[in-house]
Amino acid sequence: MATRSLWRTRAKLAVAATALCTGGAAATVATSDDPAAALKLCTAVPLRLLRDSATAASIVFDYQYSLWGLPEGSNERAKIKHEVHLRSARKLQELCFRNGGIYIKLGQHIGQLEYLVPQEYVLTMRESMLNKCPVSSYDQVCEVFKKELGETPDKVFDEFDPKPIASASLAQVHIARTHDGQKVAVKVQHTHMTDTAAADQATVEFLVNTLHRLFPSFDYRWLVAEIQESLPKELDFLIEAKNSVKCLENFRKLSPHIADYVYAPEVHWSLSTSKLLTMEFMDGAYVNDVITIQKLGIQPSDVARLVSQTFAEMMFKHGFVHCDPHAANLLVRPLPSGKRRIFGKKKPQLILLDHGLYKELDFSTRFSYASLWRALVFSDANGIKEHSVKLGAGEDLYVLFAGILTMRPWNRVIDPAVDHLVIKGTDSDRSELQMYASQYFPQISELLRRLPRVILLMLKTNDCLRAVNNSLLQGSSLETFLIIGRVSSEAVVEAKMTQMKSLFSRIDIWFEEFLFEARLLALQIAFWLLRVRNALT
Repeated sequence: MATRSLWRTRAKLAVAATALCTGGAAATVATSDDPAAALKLCTAVPLRLLRDSATAASIVFDYQYSLWGLPEGSNERAKIKHEVHLRSARKLQELCFRNGGIYIKLGQHIGQLEYLVPQEYVLTMRESMLNKCPVSSYDQVCEVFKKELGETPDKVFDEFDPKPIASASLAQVHIARTHDGQKVAVKVQHTHMTDTAAADQATVEFLVNTLHRLFPSFDYRWLVAEIQESLPKELDFLIEAKNSVKCLENFRKLSPHIADYVYAPEVHWSLSTSKLLTMEFMDGAYVNDVITIQKLGIQPSDVARLVSQTFAEMMFKHGFVHCDPHAANLLVRPLPSGKRRIFGKKKPQLILLDHGLYKELDFSTRFSYASLWRALVFSDANGIKEHSVKLGAGEDLYVLFAGILTMRPWNRVIDPAVDHLVIKGTDSDRSELQMYASQYFPQISELLRRLPRVILLMLKTNDCLRAVNNSLLQGSSLETFLIIGRVSSEAVVEAKMTQMKSLFSRIDIWFEEFLFEARLLALQIAFWLLRVRNALT
């Protein structure tokens, strides 16, 4: 029965896709201002839908057939399930690579959801989606150069390596040297992106809407709206360049205490267009490459603290947030000034790459989000509820919202223990969180529908940062949450101070800040005592 239902669903998808794409194709081509581009779109959409439907049906059928009759909890079921996870992850990986574009970005996101999807999917996507994406040929690169700058790369630059050093979903990066001898990184947009971006949006929108009609609990229509808004900005490299400049300006003006520790490559504006971006070449270790980081004389724990501090400042104080901080977009190098820590270890500098996806948080949202994180760090149940409701979670789903933000069940979120939010990275932690996610999937879908899209991007950012933190420390650290607690508290106090006019009101706020600083100090002392006790035992 399940099998027949599966194939009926697949047939519905196929028929609907065919009707959608072929019914209006001729009219679309005939009335388009660019018939060639319209023809490419009308050809690409049904092909993508066919691949999507076939892959989805194959994965669902594999789970249904392979696990049929195997008792829950048995060793045999666990073994077979692991094999199905691997096969399905590879099928999804192949689909992402064949479709390219947006699909690769979705695959990258799956690779960050370490505690929400099976490890087989996480590892498969993480190993391939960050820096092993499809590559455009040198002829295609030359085509982009001729359209954008009127010359081929060998004329524009003194040296240009035709082999890219990295390729991502939207573009690839080449090393070059300018005529005045500067080594640069040149980001070149894939030539097919203009066509496939439109096709990807059309297929994703159709599939998400169709799946919602067939399975009402699967409501990811917000994803379509987010893609439609963010993708055009990511495809304009001049916007990316301006974002990188604004990011560093914010650190200099609003977070001068760590401005020297955060860097973005300098842009060569005369050699940059909407589809070409020429930047200062940066030499450093990827943030998840612990061995290389240690060889540079840097402590991974120092890097973890810097990453947490950097993004906490962006989220809670700047309101202008880099929303794609996966490992391939973060480099680490020794601080150029040569400063060292007390015990001789070099201080790190964090280099932010790929500034295409930023989100701005308005004052109200930023204040509520900072207040919520402060409440989470201090196990303040009333504060968690109040600010979750203000952000749109509602009084019925605020518990779930807190769980998604911290990746901890509610009883741990409000636990007064000093390490209540720390994830050890053990198999039991993983299984607990995966069970939590699968058990509340309909509620999670409803929560994602309710939340403002900017908060959904903050969730994605948290997923990326959690994966980075885990690679550096093999689990989360209490120090990470202490940093979040301190920065969020400072942001809340600063926000209140701008709204308070009277001296007495300001004194109340200063006293409130003093109390929170005292609580943070108490947590820090408890943390160190806990470490000493663990070291002695």
